[in-house]
Amino acid sequence: MCIRCGRRCIQWMAVGLQWRQPHTGRPRMTELWRMGALEIAAAIRAGETTSRAVLDALRARIEEVNGHLNAVVGLDENATAAADAADRAVAAGEPVGPLHGVPVTIKECIDVAGCATTHGAAALSQALAPRDAPLVERLRAAGAIPFARTNMPDFGARGHTDSSLHGRTHNPWDPAVTAGGSSGGEASAIASGMSPLGVGNDVGGSVRDPANRCGIAAIKASTGVVPHASSVPPEEALITYQLMLGQGVLARRVADVRAALLAVAGPHPRDPLALPVTLTAPDPDARLRVAVAAEPAGCDVDPAIAAAVRAAADRLAAAGHIVEEAAPTGYERILDIWSALVMNDFRVLLPALEGVLAGGSKAYLTYAQELVPPLNSATVTALYLERHATELRWHRFLSDWDVLLTPTGATPPPDHDADIASLDGLRGALDLLRPMLPANLMGLPAAVVPCGMAYGLPVGAQFTARRFGDLTALAAAQAVEDACGVLTPIDPVVPPAGDGPAGAPLSAAG
Repeated sequence: MCIRCGRRCIQWMAVGLQWRQPHTGRPRMTELWRMGALEIAAAIRAGETTSRAVLDALRARIEEVNGHLNAVVGLDENATAAADAADRAVAAGEPVGPLHGVPVTIKECIDVAGCATTHGAAALSQALAPRDAPLVERLRAAGAIPFARTNMPDFGARGHTDSSLHGRTHNPWDPAVTAGGSSGGEASAIASGMSPLGVGNDVGGSVRDPANRCGIAAIKASTGVVPHASSVPPEEALITYQLMLGQGVLARRVADVRAALLAVAGPHPRDPLALPVTLTAPDPDARLRVAVAAEPAGCDVDPAIAAAVRAAADRLAAAGHIVEEAAPTGYERILDIWSALVMNDFRVLLPALEGVLAGGSKAYLTYAQELVPPLNSATVTALYLERHATELRWHRFLSDWDVLLTPTGATPPPDHDADIASLDGLRGALDLLRPMLPANLMGLPAAVVPCGMAYGLPVGAQFTARRFGDLTALAAAQAVEDACGVLTPIDPVVPPAGDGPAGAPLSAAG
């Protein structure tokens, strides 16, 4: 049925996953799976395609490439009815939201009503959520349609995505290296065209690291900007998670990240820590004040990655922004403070996790206990005092600068399981996180955008802003995207025969 003339029209037809538009005289649209979230929403509103057609195209893309990546681990059967309802709303001329009809993916630690919130763990494969998490509820209110779940390591406890329930997720750029973690399924799916937009969370780089590894854009929001709650026990959060956890959005384009962040931000009855913050963006013509630390103190940054970040800084300067080398003092202490506080908290949960923790995450936490010794109460208090002193320094620094530009990861993506090969492997895994951890330690927003390539793999520039300067961080990321372009979607590099991802078949949920 032609959605323009209201009758069956043989000229309005699918060509593979492409659409002709005879009534507008416009050229054929690109493959639907290649389009960004806002681009999809605009095409649906204009009657140039339908939500159902986009959903079918994304499912076909999953069928085509997910066997090589194991990024998508479940499909929500309710998405078909939701897409049809979205198309009826457009046909009836009803008001629609900014993401109307756009299928999106959801990390498996975020509740989707009727689906299992597995946290990547086999022991939670039947932990069905009775209701949506607040940010999923907000995505639906904006018109988006959750249609698939993405992989993560057990309980998000690694920077590599390898689940005892679903197996390993591969990086679409190189099957031999990690896709990052813990939102590696999201990043791999988005980079390979299986999803235009997804959501995750980040207490130690878990949104930004995979975005960096897979060549897409993302933001870890300021703590308290995006509400979080779960119906799957435990509902209570560790103190470090209360202070450092930020919900995040991932997409191929910065504009899509920004639109989704605005859609999900704001206080919520289920989250007492969510704040009534009004996010404000800089004037589109404003000259941003950009401090650059391509090799922050204490970070052993690979020279090719540092060079890509400096090149991004040069592009910002050429565009008229104020760019200088500068960084807050005490950068080299942040990993030590973060790891000591997080691991001290996590030890409280280890007895309860003993029966359900498996695979690489169990090995990771075993090494982590050896690397980070238990703390007494006086040491914990001293560390929280040092954390606040660091927060004060960064707050003053970011009063003089709009953003701090750094690498996202200090090194190229490591090989699979490098983090659990030895105690030194874990040390290396933590070292590569150093540029990302200030944003977690202090609850700051940090946006990531591809800025170049090194060793045939993407390099992400990271912009950290003052707390609640989320849209400023995204404005800087947009400026880099405008200068450097978009790297994805790509067709995944296929691993050699016999070396593919060890994933389970896709499950249906809902």
